[in-house]
Amino acid sequence: MADQVMLAQQRQALILESVRRRGAVRVAELVDQLGVSDMTVRRDLDVLARQGAVQKVHGGAVAVGGSSTDEPGFEAKSSLEEAAKAAIADAAAALVEPGNVVAVSAGTTTFAVAARLLKVPQLTIVTNSLAVADLVWAAGCQAGASTPALLLTGGSPTRSAALVGTLAEQSIRSLHVDLLILGAHGVSETAGLTTPNLAEAQTNRAMIASARRTVVVADHTKWGVIGLSSFAELGEIDCFITDDTLPPEARGVLSEAVGELRVVPTTRG
Repeated sequence: MADQVMLAQQRQALILESVRRRGAVRVAELVDQLGVSDMTVRRDLDVLARQGAVQKVHGGAVAVGGSSTDEPGFEAKSSLEEAAKAAIADAAAALVEPGNVVAVSAGTTTFAVAARLLKVPQLTIVTNSLAVADLVWAAGCQAGASTPALLLTGGSPTRSAALVGTLAEQSIRSLHVDLLILGAHGVSETAGLTTPNLAEAQTNRAMIASARRTVVVADHTKWGVIGLSSFAELGEIDCFITDDTLPPEARGVLSEAVGELRVVPTTRG
């Protein structure tokens, strides 16, 4: 029994080291890495989650480090909830019309939306996301490509590849956009939309103030997560798009609070 306990502790230490190093891990990756069953990995994640060392999400876990100020990097978050993000991005992109000025905040779900906007005619994309800017710029470099006009805010980069700070806020507040595609680190009934980064919260507020309509894109794992700083109340959201794994009680809260709730089916393979 003592050997089994030690083995479990060793596994959990390796898992925690991997999560802290990479920002996020998937169950399938840990199964291959540790050579144990899916159920064993999930039990280890349960133990670490109860200790407050990681935060469980569908298909894996992300780092928390015991602090609401921690946030996984862009690459780490990209591999999480891929099917849900794709379905949500499809629904959000369908709201964009030719000739619109669209603001796109930083984040992996918003990045997925931006990838679907590259062929929308006469579109202008305003963003504080380095990843979105690179995406649009690379598409425009292709021979014969007709891509959206790009306006990248200034500012200082965060771990999640967002440009934030006074310069970003000033440039955003001087604009008027038709539609804002906005992501969030966490969503809750009490705290609204939250992020671990104070400067990013300020930049997000500026985006909301500049937009005629705000569309939030967030998968079910964001519900109940509360980051360090709130940047919007649920009542400020015109449209909230999420996936069909969101619990019924959360759907009820959002249906009452936001202008429109869209729950999209997720294809799981």
